Amino acid sequence: MQAAPVRITAEEMLSDNWYLLKKYSFDLQRRDGSWQAQTREVYDRGNGATILLYNRERRTVLLIRQFRMPTYVNDHSGYLIETAAGLLDNASPEERIRLEAEEETGYRVGAVQKVYEAFMSPGSVTERLHFFIGEYSPDDRIGDGGGLEEEGEDIEVLELDYQQALDMVRSGEIVDGKTIMLLQYLELRLMPSRRLTILVAAPRYSATDDAAALARQVASLDDCAARLFEAGYSPVFGQWLGLAAEDSSAAGEPGARFQERAWHQLQRCDALLRIGGACASADALIAMGEGLGLPVYRSLQDIPRCSPVS
Repeated sequence: MQAAPVRITAEEMLSDNWYLLKKYSFDLQRRDGSWQAQTREVYDRGNGATILLYNRERRTVLLIRQFRMPTYVNDHSGYLIETAAGLLDNASPEERIRLEAEEETGYRVGAVQKVYEAFMSPGSVTERLHFFIGEYSPDDRIGDGGGLEEEGEDIEVLELDYQQALDMVRSGEIVDGKTIMLLQYLELRLMPSRRLTILVAAPRYSATDDAAALARQVASLDDCAARLFEAGYSPVFGQWLGLAAEDSSAAGEPGARFQERAWHQLQRCDALLRIGGACASADALIAMGEGLGLPVYRSLQDIPRCSPVS
């Protein structure tokens, strides 16, 4: 690509305390052929590399959490969840990322694959970031990680379920740009989300004698099933499995037969979705699912790739 038509007219060093902050005065030729004088401050901290370590079989990823002062002064807790990364410091991108991954995560990296390069903040920072991915296994762990204390690093190593990490991007728990980019690359290219069986806990069709209300309820559940299926999931409704609380305890809660049947059915599910109005059996399913450690969603829009009801 042809270089931009620029004439640098002045260069002023503003700071070299940590890295280089310079002020440039320059003339830029506009598309109509005219020249316009401009000034910009440019921060030069060198180029860097980052890597997302993943385990395809266990469907997990290795991330780190550390304090970042610039985020703290911009209305954030300061603790970012990130992929391992570091500046090149005259090393090759591949050599540097292997060293950084080992220092920060405690895992010795085998084969790595470079996926792309990107300028992360081109309006003010010169840094070009080299993006890598690499597989890891539990046997690759040779230390605790945590970074280098003499460099002010105090890093927590996180092994997360891959789908959990994607959900954390959606919820705003992961807000680091390079990490989001690599997680999305992994999702699109190497590890598409597993088809989940989602048990929908909702009031029974027979919960109303109003024909019009019943029709609306059935249509709503049909629409829910269609949206889940289109998003790549397998929807299952409790009433399909006979999970209606025909028997009740003295307090009016679902009884022993319901509890036993529900427990066996929930063993075959990956998550639950609670929709609709009040329903003791639906609430009991949610409580049992939470007890089993299953993810529980409260609306379609909380489920990755699933479109909300319009």
